Amino acid sequence: MIHMQASLTDRESARYWFGNDSRRILEVLAARYTGVNPPVPFALRAFSKAGILQTEEGLYEINLAERLPEAGKGHYAYACGLVWSDDERSIDGVMQPLGPVTLYMNEERIYRSTVVEEMEPHARAIIPILLRKGWNKLLIEAKKTAAGFGCRFGADEGKVRILNVLSPFSGRAGHAGWVYSESVNRPLFGEGAMPAFDQTEEETGLLWQPRARWTDEDALKPNLERLFGRPTVPVAGYGWARLPQTGRQSIVVEGHACGPSELWLDDERVFELPEAGTFRTSIRRPAGGGQLLIRTLSSPQGWGFELHATADGQPLPLELPIQVHGYEGPWLYRGPIDADAELNPSEVCCTHTLLPAVHQDGSPAGLAYWELDAPHTRLRPYYENAMLSNKWTTGSATNFGRWDYPLGVTMYGLLRSAKALNRQDLAQYALEHIRSCTRFYDYSLWDREAYGFPAINHQLVLMRMLDNCGSFGSAMLEAYSLAGDASFLRIADKIGDFMLGKLERTEDGAFYRLSEGEYFDQTMWADDLYMSAPFLTRYALVSGKQHAMDEAAKQFLLFRRYLFLEEEGIMSHVYDFKYGQATKVPWGRGNGWVLFSLSELLEHLPRQHVDREELLRFFRDMCAGVARLQSESGLWRQVLNEPDAYEEASCTAMFAYAFARGVRFGWLDQQAARYSDAALKAWRGLASSAIDRSGNVHGVCSGSRYSFSPDYYMYDLRTVVNDNHGIGIMMLAGVEIASLKMITG
Repeated sequence: MIHMQASLTDRESARYWFGNDSRRILEVLAARYTGVNPPVPFALRAFSKAGILQTEEGLYEINLAERLPEAGKGHYAYACGLVWSDDERSIDGVMQPLGPVTLYMNEERIYRSTVVEEMEPHARAIIPILLRKGWNKLLIEAKKTAAGFGCRFGADEGKVRILNVLSPFSGRAGHAGWVYSESVNRPLFGEGAMPAFDQTEEETGLLWQPRARWTDEDALKPNLERLFGRPTVPVAGYGWARLPQTGRQSIVVEGHACGPSELWLDDERVFELPEAGTFRTSIRRPAGGGQLLIRTLSSPQGWGFELHATADGQPLPLELPIQVHGYEGPWLYRGPIDADAELNPSEVCCTHTLLPAVHQDGSPAGLAYWELDAPHTRLRPYYENAMLSNKWTTGSATNFGRWDYPLGVTMYGLLRSAKALNRQDLAQYALEHIRSCTRFYDYSLWDREAYGFPAINHQLVLMRMLDNCGSFGSAMLEAYSLAGDASFLRIADKIGDFMLGKLERTEDGAFYRLSEGEYFDQTMWADDLYMSAPFLTRYALVSGKQHAMDEAAKQFLLFRRYLFLEEEGIMSHVYDFKYGQATKVPWGRGNGWVLFSLSELLEHLPRQHVDREELLRFFRDMCAGVARLQSESGLWRQVLNEPDAYEEASCTAMFAYAFARGVRFGWLDQQAARYSDAALKAWRGLASSAIDRSGNVHGVCSGSRYSFSPDYYMYDLRTVVNDNHGIGIMMLAGVEIASLKMITG
């Protein structure tokens, strides 16, 4: 038998220190996760909307033929960028050459296009990329030919493997986005001869775009006018800054505005200027406060303002109201806004809201976000907390703020743990993680429209399959009872509409994956019952739309028809419609998803529901099939019916969870003692070999593709420490085991 990799010694295990105290083990699991994943906010960066944008797939559109039309045949140009990695990490890059292209990373050439790729309009090369820990320097050399000039480049599966590129050169430190050079008639850089990214761009001897500084002419214009142009009718613009911390409470604010203006200190209006002119007022800085918001209308004299603060006659330099990387000015700006719009300072002074914008003639112009005092430069939030980290391990990255399906299980686990342990702090942590996604939902939709590909909420915004929405959406609805946040229901409606009205189905109505060109095209996965049914169940409860729960029940019966291995009482991982058959490989976690999710549905399915009895039979049949395959250690194997497969922790936690719930809710009454014993045995096995005394989770299989061969699951899929596929379900198993012990004694 292949044993769980890096198995724990007895002394390292949670059971050695906490015995059978499932509540203590649950506390340690939750404490470790929240401790190593602090609530770090999105990174706010300067980003040029005139720079390199991304395609819907997430590839950077480095089309230099469009950006450098003056370049001659045979000329060269360069694109440079920096990528941070929290750990050494390998990813698959995607290169679509538009002409001859060479890619260098950290002074080494890692790709050069072939003549076939250069001439094929839809050529697509996959490049294995090994990122080192820390900063990685990327240089793309492109040569102009009749075929094209430039490339599209990014990470494969870009909404999951996020590749954020920052700007090189000292004057752009912290800026997001590539820079690209003017064209030159000969190659200047190459292997071992990349430009020094810590020098100024002037020192390279080349001009680089997008432009980061104002021209002398633009710099002389009033600030709002150089940002937004000269309106033909009165429109409003806002500036947001902060007074610095100071021991002096009495502060003088003075300056000049080109039109009627108002100034707020925090939420209190401190002066009004009825027309263009100078102003001077004394204010008292409130303890812990100090946000300044100025609203200025355009006028025939121009559009903009100057504002300075002094204390005891000494200058008091203003500060940015929030941390912005790549920008040193004290003010953030919004505009143009309808002059008649009445907005509260709290609506304006935040980073997740968008304001209704107008054109220079006052006509509607979509939405306005924060601009910075630099050419075409906006504030842009980025998810960077697990920036290409060695995914979900014990590295330095934090998962906070990410919307994806394993973290949906983790948030659900924290919410249930909070209730079981009476720990409001755990509930608040999970709620803040969820809100960090939902609060920016409208912004992230706008971000995708503005820049081609979102910088946050990637999977929610680019919702194309159940993995993208169901798990985290279910956790969001679990949190709704705590938050009462209307935005949760609005997002749930979007997810519900996708599942019930837009998701691909077989002719008999079963959910399946239809994605031409992908390896998983025309397949049905057992996993997708978890990705759909718990959400649909909770959605029915909070929305009153009973047909959503009916759909969840229907899907279990349809999936059983395709995937259930009747003789063994367990599920095949995948049915492949291309081959017209199931793979007949009973992957452990795939089966775990099914039983886990069926227990979630049965808890809420009305007793008189037409499908309830058949679903209960399915639950009992599958519990019986799974129980027969439990190992002596209490764990189940990676491939359930393969004696040589290693023992795997996440499926074991799911089976313990389902068995405990089956006993607790009376679905397994006739054999309650058998399943109680199996659940408790599984938990003892997990506490002995999968959970250590610090709350680290071992022995969890990494994310899976699928195969007709059990060898893929047994030998290619190895276990990972603290993989999020296992952390949440380990907490959930602990909650249910604690509940089971209360009723069994």
